[in-house]
Amino acid sequence: MSPAVPLDPGAVAVAGRPVALSRRVVRLTAPNPGMMTGSGTNSYLVGGVVVVDPGPDDDGHVRALADLGEGRIRWIVVTHTHPDHSPGTAALATLTGAEVLGFGARDGFEPDRVVSDGFTLSGDGFSLRALHTPGHASNHLCWLLTEERMLFSGDHVMAGSTVVISPPDGDMAVYLESLRRLLVLEPALAAIAPGHGSLLVDPAATVEAVISHRLEREAGVAVALRRAGRATVDELLPVVYSDVRDELLPVARRSLWAHLRKLADDGRAASTDPDDIGSSWAVLP
Repeated sequence: MSPAVPLDPGAVAVAGRPVALSRRVVRLTAPNPGMMTGSGTNSYLVGGVVVVDPGPDDDGHVRALADLGEGRIRWIVVTHTHPDHSPGTAALATLTGAEVLGFGARDGFEPDRVVSDGFTLSGDGFSLRALHTPGHASNHLCWLLTEERMLFSGDHVMAGSTVVISPPDGDMAVYLESLRRLLVLEPALAAIAPGHGSLLVDPAATVEAVISHRLEREAGVAVALRRAGRATVDELLPVVYSDVRDELLPVARRSLWAHLRKLADDGRAASTDPDDIGSSWAVLP
């Protein structure tokens, strides 16, 4: 870790400001703030030699990551291939010569080594273990720094907001299963370093709150559908997501569809075509 990086695990994520979360981990937030990314996408330098999620293909951010590594970066690992997390990989690999690891080739991302659940990357004083956590994306991996019980969660768990679940690649039932997996890890997590936002220091409470919120939303979907008798996603949207700002409704629309598909998987609802977001739905008796 560069001695110029202040140790401040409680620091708010700010674009362009490197912060040491521990003696092994430095966070650098990309300059891509927005409705879906919050303050920006977090990239992490682990052990001075591994970058987790290079973020967008932003030349300044990529070069700042390379500078943080001071010529030592050997590996780049990604959580998933959404456009705010992985596109910077190719440029960073070119600058550093690092090996690229990920769940598989997709969305323009090309790993040098394909890895899956249980894979462990070990270096001097650290071990990163891959946890396959589908739901937000079918190719999503979290990376667990075992020495500190710190989880680099990508978009599986974020600070201050819920994750978009967008079918067909996103799956609400699978997402909840992946969240519950985090609660039974041994030893228990000590912190979550999310893809967006600041360090989360009460992992169990955070994950339980996300699960509770999702189940409450699911219950609201079921009630609204029962009252309607039969309805489409667009007819249910203003009822179920009346608490959401207008600019977020297109995103909420995708998650509502995911909730309906989970109700169908549970045998509680049926659709004329669950693979069509415009189809109609009804509660099963």
